[in-house]
Amino acid sequence: MDYSKVPNNKTIEKTIGALKNNGIDVILVDTKEQALKEVLKNVPAGSKIMNGSSTTLIQVGFAEILKSGNHKWKNLHENIIKEKDRGKQSDLRRKVLTDADYFLSSVNAITQDGKLMAVDFSGSRVGALPFAAKNVLIVAGANKIVVDLEGAFDRIKNYVINLENERAMKVYGMKSGFGKWVIIEKELNPNRIKLILVKEALGF
Repeated sequence: MDYSKVPNNKTIEKTIGALKNNGIDVILVDTKEQALKEVLKNVPAGSKIMNGSSTTLIQVGFAEILKSGNHKWKNLHENIIKEKDRGKQSDLRRKVLTDADYFLSSVNAITQDGKLMAVDFSGSRVGALPFAAKNVLIVAGANKIVVDLEGAFDRIKNYVINLENERAMKVYGMKSGFGKWVIIEKELNPNRIKLILVKEALGF
């Protein structure tokens, strides 16, 4: 199974319809450049923002904007980076999930019947998704679309983890793992979760 491949338009449209039926708003774009424009458009000026670690957010250019400081938001992640005490840093990570107006991240799989799946070793990247964050903005490549939850687990266990381990070794000097799994099957709060779906292969 080639999990880096972008599916055809029919599959993408079917997936979007299912996501919308499950209460997840979707914005479909063709390129990562358009995805970044949608991020800038959908997060109001002055918003308090927090983001999860995401290769996709790096690829679309969002991480570079945060790093430059040339943006219109209050970046809560800056305080976490400045804090050197690991205990206090963990407390801040938990606190900002509810303080942030918008939490930005990606997911590891999107099912054709409208479910989102994400996994993170520590849980800091996925803790906001189910309930904690007031608004969630997800950016994901259409290459993450799979048939069902079985396909989602297969994608993560046999494809994503290998790439994530490579990244983790470079950044942390250690491999990653399957710590905390989150499945979003339905969102009851209108407009809380918005997915910017890109018709390109992004992230893993």
